[in-house]
Amino acid sequence: MEQKQYEFLVDNPNVKVRPLMLSLIIGAFFAILNETLLNIALVTLMDEFSITLPTVQWMATGFMLVMAVVIPISALLLQWFTTRQLFLGTMIVFTIGTIVAASATTFSILLTGRLIQAIGTGLLMPIIFNVFLLIYPPERRGKVMGLIGLVIMFAPAIGPTLSGVIVEYLGWRYLFILIIPFALFSIAFASKYLINVSEVTKPKIDVISLIFSTIGFGSIVYGFSSVGESVNGFYSANVITFIVVGVVGILLFALRQIKLEEPIMDLRVFRYPMFTHAVIMFLIIIMAMFASEIILPIYMQGPLALSAATAGLVLLPGSILNGIMSPFMGHLFDKFGPRLLMIPATLVLSGTMFMMSRLTVDTQVWIVVVGYVLIMLAVSAIMMPAETNGLNQLPKRLYPHGTAVMSTLQPVAGAIGVSVFISIMNARQLKFLEQSSTPKDPGTANLALVAGVELVYFIAFAMSIVAVILSFIVYRAKPIEDGEGTDQSVE
Repeated sequence: MEQKQYEFLVDNPNVKVRPLMLSLIIGAFFAILNETLLNIALVTLMDEFSITLPTVQWMATGFMLVMAVVIPISALLLQWFTTRQLFLGTMIVFTIGTIVAASATTFSILLTGRLIQAIGTGLLMPIIFNVFLLIYPPERRGKVMGLIGLVIMFAPAIGPTLSGVIVEYLGWRYLFILIIPFALFSIAFASKYLINVSEVTKPKIDVISLIFSTIGFGSIVYGFSSVGESVNGFYSANVITFIVVGVVGILLFALRQIKLEEPIMDLRVFRYPMFTHAVIMFLIIIMAMFASEIILPIYMQGPLALSAATAGLVLLPGSILNGIMSPFMGHLFDKFGPRLLMIPATLVLSGTMFMMSRLTVDTQVWIVVVGYVLIMLAVSAIMMPAETNGLNQLPKRLYPHGTAVMSTLQPVAGAIGVSVFISIMNARQLKFLEQSSTPKDPGTANLALVAGVELVYFIAFAMSIVAVILSFIVYRAKPIEDGEGTDQSVE
């Protein structure tokens, strides 16, 4: 397809692309940073508010729960409000949540602030992806999406490192206080430079779809997030009920979208094979990455007896390399396509997951450093190329819907991954302690935790094998416009 068929704003002299990009990236970086900023602080918060691990886990899963509820309507909002209105609105909401969390005197208030933050954060990524798809032509998207990867991968990846240092030397409250001035700067900067680049069409709002979406995605995340709070785990009536309700809600939502002329989330994006491929790959990588970012800090502060700051610094090399390599991987994607990146990256990921499944109480710290570095390098070579390749196959009218689907899956997959993996780890710990003759001995407790970590990584290894298989069937996708068949979308 010739480029003249597209009207990309990067070639429009009246559009200041760099300030527009910077406006989005500044706000997104600090908002997305919050996704993992509290991971290492969870132990501190448990002591501060005298709460259990399943309860404090809601700082992570509750955040993703709200995101799962608000993101599905992002495609609708992108067509109802200008880019400027929507971005400024989400950043203001995010800033309010940050102020509430920073001034919290109880865990309930802290969690409330965290959930308000999630409303703003949940809408940011669909806005950013949609804007960049409209601004840049397909042959330049890999490098640009790599820059976005620098934000959405580097920000949450470096969160644990920053968290460890801040918690150790300033206290957990400063995890929020230090974000406030940057959020305010982002609002001021965007107020001056951000312009509207999308078309406001104001499609009909289908209330029933909104209800199905909220019940479906909300119940799924809540059900999986409740696993750790129940003595019976996945066999709890509460857990089963919410998961079933969630599945039914999502099915009803999907069926209604197929019938509507103007769906809230157009599921016809799944007619494009590379988009579906990207979704599956995305789910695997998100679950594996979230598992590492939650499990490793617990492991390092437990059996390895590292401080919060040290545990954060252990993750720093992987975080830095992930951020540095994302734009580079995007450039390689533009030049060589997805397969050259994904095949070696998935092989490295699966090998590393197997290595991490062999962790012990005596594992040297450098092994953890190397393992996390390899995981994050593999993720940088898989996630953004897969997502860019999938979105590239969509026609322009489906951009908001494709980005909405991808963005919705992140918190859903993250919540399921975190909940399932922590539940598996806890169950393995309990079984180990039940079989031990000295269950109250600190050494036995460490061995039990390690047994849980080993099992989690072995399951992650099994999932990564699926990613390896998928990497061998990927191909470079070309964008198509309405009326063209999907068979014309490949080279």
